[in-house]
Amino acid sequence: MYRCVGRIGPTGKKCERKIDPVLSRQTGDNATQFPAFPDDGRKRHAVCPHCQGSTEQHICRYCHSTLPVHFGRADNRQIALVGAKESGKTVYMTVLLHELMHEVGRRLKASVLGADDHTRELFFYDYEQRLYERRELHEQTRTAAANPAGIRPLVFSLSLEVRRFHRRQLRRTLLSFFDTAGEDLISTESVAFNTRYLHSADGIILLLDPMQLKGTPGPSSLPTDSGSDPMAVLDRITALLHTSPTAKKSGRINKPLAVVFSKMDTMDEALPPEFQVQRYSSSETTFDEADSLAVDAELRELLVGWHSSSMENLLDTNYRRYRFFGVSALGESPTRDENGSQRIAGDLLRPRRVHDPFLWLLNELRTL
Repeated sequence: MYRCVGRIGPTGKKCERKIDPVLSRQTGDNATQFPAFPDDGRKRHAVCPHCQGSTEQHICRYCHSTLPVHFGRADNRQIALVGAKESGKTVYMTVLLHELMHEVGRRLKASVLGADDHTRELFFYDYEQRLYERRELHEQTRTAAANPAGIRPLVFSLSLEVRRFHRRQLRRTLLSFFDTAGEDLISTESVAFNTRYLHSADGIILLLDPMQLKGTPGPSSLPTDSGSDPMAVLDRITALLHTSPTAKKSGRINKPLAVVFSKMDTMDEALPPEFQVQRYSSSETTFDEADSLAVDAELRELLVGWHSSSMENLLDTNYRRYRFFGVSALGESPTRDENGSQRIAGDLLRPRRVHDPFLWLLNELRTL
């Protein structure tokens, strides 16, 4: 479908703005809009039947949200970001995208831009500005029950220079991030909200707090409910993926899964100093397979020491493609101010390895 852009048409008429009932019902957006109408979606332009004006604004026929500029003309990759409660998903996503837009993007010769107005406004004001300028951590993600109109994903356009047969080409990929609340993974009933999204996702980033594993050393933050228990969350996600229409009854899940241990800075004193997971990412200009495998092996070794080898057993028997990662989005633990709000402790964020899982997924999906 298309949406009129409100220009005066050749007949001298101009469309009026009204609340779009479909957009309002599906996304909670009650701002007035110009009329929506169906046409051949393969065309770049369409003629509004009301004012006869030309428009190039494609919209989704199900929810009437504006589609990204390169939709249909670029690879579409949906990355599902899920995890246990209080594992730091929103902070991780914010820092990951900030790094891709700046230092990591410069090194990889990649450009990441918000693909629609909703993403550009929400990410800049509610995510990036809050963390990097106001130095405040985000509030707990709202659950599906608290969002009766549904949750709109953040959609970004990734432009990446790749080498093909000794020639450099610009490749565009649309990335959709859906930040789910940990509480949405507590029970089989609540996890159903994420069913369609997880089934259609090309790759999954599962964020877990290592301090919520019972065998980890240091200050304990053991789970108080199944919403923050890493094994319970992994078990439910696995059961959900097995119900996918494309899943084979007796086979393993082929969707790549990045199992990411967050807040690894809290483990620094307990880890051997020679461990690679404590260092910053490789400075290679593409995905560093050898570095990634070294970190994966270290974390598998740690899981045995943490009496959590059952996690590796579950992954081995259910997934064809998975890998362990250790990251720190902030570089150090946050502090609390007099109002009880969490704030960044130092003057600068010192993220560590936040882009490793993302680059591995893009490599598995043949985008890199």
